[in-house]
Amino acid sequence: MPASTLASAQPASIFRPRARALLPAAIAAAFTAQCLWFIGTQSLTYDEVPHIAAGLDAWRHGRFELWNDQPPLGRLLVTAPLAIGSEPWELENRGATGANFWSFSIRPRPTLLAWRTRPANVAAGLALMWLLWTTTRRLVSEVAANVALALFAFSPALVAHFSLATVDGVAVLLLFATAVALERWRSRASWPATCGVGLALGGLLLAKYSAPPIVALVLVVMVASRRVGGGRIAKSAAALAIALVTVWATFLFHVGPVTFRNGSLDGPYGRSGTVIVPVSRPLDVTVRLPAPEYVAALGGVAQHAARGQPSFLLGEIKERGGWPLYFSFVVLLKWPPTLWLMVAMAIVMVARRRGALSAELATMMVFPVVFFALAMTTRLNIGDRYVLPVYPFLLMGCGILAETVRHWRRGAVMITMLIALQAVDVARYAPDYLSYLNPIVPSDRGYEWLSDSNLDWGQGLLALREYQRAHPNQRLHLAYFGGVDPQSYGIDAEPLGERDRPRGTAVVSATHLSGQYLHDPTAYHWLLGHRTAVLNHSLHVFEVP
Repeated sequence: MPASTLASAQPASIFRPRARALLPAAIAAAFTAQCLWFIGTQSLTYDEVPHIAAGLDAWRHGRFELWNDQPPLGRLLVTAPLAIGSEPWELENRGATGANFWSFSIRPRPTLLAWRTRPANVAAGLALMWLLWTTTRRLVSEVAANVALALFAFSPALVAHFSLATVDGVAVLLLFATAVALERWRSRASWPATCGVGLALGGLLLAKYSAPPIVALVLVVMVASRRVGGGRIAKSAAALAIALVTVWATFLFHVGPVTFRNGSLDGPYGRSGTVIVPVSRPLDVTVRLPAPEYVAALGGVAQHAARGQPSFLLGEIKERGGWPLYFSFVVLLKWPPTLWLMVAMAIVMVARRRGALSAELATMMVFPVVFFALAMTTRLNIGDRYVLPVYPFLLMGCGILAETVRHWRRGAVMITMLIALQAVDVARYAPDYLSYLNPIVPSDRGYEWLSDSNLDWGQGLLALREYQRAHPNQRLHLAYFGGVDPQSYGIDAEPLGERDRPRGTAVVSATHLSGQYLHDPTAYHWLLGHRTAVLNHSLHVFEVP
């Protein structure tokens, strides 16, 4: 049944538009409340301070070279409040400590820094909620839109990554916005719609360096869309031009040298401003290009993806990543089982032609399939955040299921119970949403299954501070995985090295228990028989007699 027929088949609501808007508003409020709860209880994670430092450098000095492994859009968003504020922030990188690649000292207070930056990403999450709701209501129904929105609000991955001062949430928003812009363009290929596609593509390029293949996909779809009439090639070219100019403008119309050299992507990283090209013949060419920082960083990210980095899955470590089915396992463990049940039911309904999948929806669903397939080829297997842009499309699938079964005798009851079940399931981890694992994984043994940003990204220092205040006479020995110096949070602890064997209280991050980044992956396993508590689902406390 086409989307237009579905919409017309709905019974007229007895509520006025304002009253009908109360439900999505209440759902958005529930999402916001969880985000604020997260912000107030989770310390700054491993990647947040480098993102903040790079964003501040861009705002203050117009430079984009610092920590240039991500495009600037997300960083500029979360640091915009700092750029217009007056606090004298000092973010001092003290270099590598133990298994950590960096350790930042933050002044005046890291908790204040979190409240100054993270809410900007919450706003991006609300923007995605609005876009998801309006798009699902237009293409399916208002019932489907409300169901998708409710599941969104109780999705731990979305709550967590839209509550952090990182770039992953913005990437989710921009991929979905790009799919919506293309769908609207296919419905009416006007020049304003073409500009919309171009701006969405520019935003996507500025949100994630993995965007170029998606940009190519959009252009292919535009050129191949025969039903839109003439001018397809001209409008596709115009959309690409708008996207590239948007990127260049964000880099303040910089023009500078970029050196292209032959070499192996698996070899040493090229210097700043150098792009390694995997060819055998000699190559050493320097050209001046617009947005040289973007071009050089794109080359560095390609090298990083080819070389990989240590990855952990189900008790096994790979030094360079490269698990063929890594993300398949991760999303099954990290995303609620109710979501997967509803998605599976929706696929069955569509396959049996009982569910609605219009041409517009089919076009949009190409995006998550291509994105996930591309993610499967990378060696960067360190978190579900890398495939999080797929999530909103799954929620649309759940909305399709809700619209299909709502006319059944007990269909509405079934959908309501599934949403309630997801909310109860997620509450097991609240407000530690970043650590969420589905019910088959014991909450105190998650490190045996996953690590890094899937479970422990350094977010437990506030909980550790409270623990130390409650136990003032205990001397702490700490093996911490994170990018912030614990002293910035007022924590007084002795570093716990891999070969140390102290007595008393030892605290070890879950990621270090997994051994993902250690010289000896089992270095802290001698403590496992002495565990007395788990803080914030990420820090394990041991009492050694």
